[in-house]
Amino acid sequence: MAGVRDEGWFYLVKERVVKFLGLGFFFLFILGCRESGEGEINKEVKEVEREWVLPRYEDWEELGFGGEGAAAWTGGVLRMDVGVELTGGKFVGVVPEVPYELELEARKVSGEDFFCGLTFPVRSRDECVTLIVGGWGGGTVGISSIGGRDASQNETTSYRDFEKGTWYRVRVVVEKERLRSFLGDEKVVDVDLRGKVLSLREGSIELCAPLGVAAWQTGAEVRKMRWRSLVD
Repeated sequence: MAGVRDEGWFYLVKERVVKFLGLGFFFLFILGCRESGEGEINKEVKEVEREWVLPRYEDWEELGFGGEGAAAWTGGVLRMDVGVELTGGKFVGVVPEVPYELELEARKVSGEDFFCGLTFPVRSRDECVTLIVGGWGGGTVGISSIGGRDASQNETTSYRDFEKGTWYRVRVVVEKERLRSFLGDEKVVDVDLRGKVLSLREGSIELCAPLGVAAWQTGAEVRKMRWRSLVD
């Protein structure tokens, strides 16, 4: 009988230990879920804090390049008429500070050259570059300028086909040591800025600094322009 009692005692203790361990793992699981949930909430809060900023159209200034067409915002759309060379303008108010991302949609209406020359600040307000979309005959994409070389002849140069009347989403992500650009979901520029000499292409495009949009001998439209800070 003593052996039976000992065996029964053994199984009773074993059952209680298993239950205790089970409860421990259960509470650890709940705690992990809670921490994970709080992480997701904090992430969502941080995303909410990074609110998009819309441009103030009253801060838009049409630029006199010489032979330019009209470049005016109407109903949230910037319409740039064909000019002898450049047509466009810039924002003279508050501009984004690094790090940030900026996006817009642009389309070609007429002409055969770049329909989106987006000039924006890198590193500081006084150091700017231009993202060219559809330049040099209509297909070149790249950054002007890196190391004194424009969008047609540096490490960011690539080529695409662009259809007239089609809206293209254009996005730039500007960090202190890195610059990325996207067309839709496709990354078209990813460059390490360390040790790089950045500048605008010499000429009238310099008037677009620090934040402007222009087109070259091309009728174009821009809409849904906005930006937001990427500061953690």
